[in-house]
Amino acid sequence: MSDELIQRVLKVIATSKRIPLETVTIESDFQQLGIDSMDAVEILFALENEFDISIPDEEVRAVRNVRQMCEGVEKLIAAQAADAAANQ
Repeated sequence: MSDELIQRVLKVIATSKRIPLETVTIESDFQQLGIDSMDAVEILFALENEFDISIPDEEVRAVRNVRQMCEGVEKLIAAQAADAAANQ
C-alpha cells in the first residue's frame, strides 16, 4: 500500500470528522476516533469523490479501522485500473 494512498485516506477521514490530521493514523480504529455509522457514511462519500471509485455498502459494514479502509480503497482502485485496462 502506497504512502500517498494512506495519506490521502487519513486526510479525508480527518477533514470529514473535523479532527486534527495528526490524530488519525493507519492503526486508528473508528471507535477510538469517535467515528459512528453516520460519520462512516460521510467519510465513504468523501473517499468515493477523492479516489473516483464506488464503494459497495456491504464492504463498508465490515470496516472497523483505518487500515481496513485503506486496504479497501486500494483494492477498489486496483480493480478499477484492471477494468480500464481490459476495456482498452
